[in-house]
Amino acid sequence: MPVYNTATYLRECLDSILYQSFTDWELIAVNDFSTDESWSILQLYQSKDSRIKAFRNTEKGIIPALRFAFQQSKGDFITRMDADDRMAQHKLKILHQLLNTSGRGFVATGLVEYFSSQTLGAGYINYANWLNELTLRQANFQDIYKECVIPSPCWMLHKSDLIRCGAFTSNVYPEDYDLCFRMYEQKLKVISENIILHYWRDYPNRTSRTNEHYSDNRFLALKMHYFLKLDYQPEKTLYLWGAGKKGKWVAKSLINSGINFTWVCNSDSKIGHNIYGVMLRSFEEIDNNHNIQLIIAVAAPDDKRMILKILSEKRIALNYFFFFC
Repeated sequence: MPVYNTATYLRECLDSILYQSFTDWELIAVNDFSTDESWSILQLYQSKDSRIKAFRNTEKGIIPALRFAFQQSKGDFITRMDADDRMAQHKLKILHQLLNTSGRGFVATGLVEYFSSQTLGAGYINYANWLNELTLRQANFQDIYKECVIPSPCWMLHKSDLIRCGAFTSNVYPEDYDLCFRMYEQKLKVISENIILHYWRDYPNRTSRTNEHYSDNRFLALKMHYFLKLDYQPEKTLYLWGAGKKGKWVAKSLINSGINFTWVCNSDSKIGHNIYGVMLRSFEEIDNNHNIQLIIAVAAPDDKRMILKILSEKRIALNYFFFFC
């Protein structure tokens, strides 16, 4: 558990760990150069319970803190916690049971819920609902190019599987989304329990709101890197749907990578225009055969629903297209 200036919430977080119904755990808490009372709180809890082990980070940052914590860990099962959140009482017990039942090759997870002392924004509520819907179907990796589909503080892995995924050796941010892609790369299967296991706290100074590594929540470079590495099939015709800001970024990235593609959209005002040397065509030119791949870089919910309806009418299977937003 990385800890950075979360003194306001840290006691509540640590208490939720102490109250776990599963008792055979160790907490490796790494203070990441906090300037508040976080370190003294960690020391206090460490003095009261030997299962809590507090360290000072040796290199600034969430990834170095996670890496350092992992190096200190002794258990056969690994999970991550955020120092401003809360665990449901049976979280560790349920995740451990899922992995004991399934064996290696699985990532165990559960449902999540946001909470806040202020009014939650619709974006957070929608994200949690979308994520939980995927988890209920154990279909998380189906939409991996949209957003991070395994919540970073609500997973557990066999230690050997985490090592196989590269653990925390990668320096790529956002670290949770990058690890999620590496789980996908190693073909881990999702196993879940359909109850809330983790409570995400939202507040103005939360790291995901303020840290530079999370400022652009599109993460298009990360998505493109893993698409080209894991899913791109050069023998198939690649289409790109979307000519807005995100679509243009994807188009430029494909051009810079020397990858041929057909650029389509559903905007009459854009069809026929030449952008970056590529002519925009109508979406109606998409072939409804089995030799295509389609990147969809369209963000508006209504447009997404319209696109899904069109693809369904064309009988284009789910595994042929990838939503990048």
